[in-house]
Amino acid sequence: MAYNEFIADRIRQVFREKKANFYEKKMMGGLCFMVDDKMCCGIHFDKKKEMDLLMARIGPDAVDQAMQKEGCLPMDFTGKPMKGFVFVSPGGFDLDKDLEYWIQLCLAFNPLAKKSKKRR
Repeated sequence: MAYNEFIADRIRQVFREKKANFYEKKMMGGLCFMVDDKMCCGIHFDKKKEMDLLMARIGPDAVDQAMQKEGCLPMDFTGKPMKGFVFVSPGGFDLDKDLEYWIQLCLAFNPLAKKSKKRR
């Protein structure tokens, strides 16, 4: 199953409201939203949980506090959580204000994030 287009539209709307310069990139079976050529956030369909998850790149300093929020989970593709990234289950971003909260965390970290090296 592909990512949920309704959630993608909601994310696009928040980026537009915040006047963020973004583009989209399909990867990891989902959709990533890129800001300044860096992964900012995205949508991932978790086959085990059978739900769409918001992937948020918030930086390692924000993870501990974020884990206290409803629906926040470690981002774990391989059995080892990725530093500075979290997943948020639908209950944690169902309300517009909650989705805006997560995207704002992502946008706040984005200037500090490192770009991935270009593959040849």
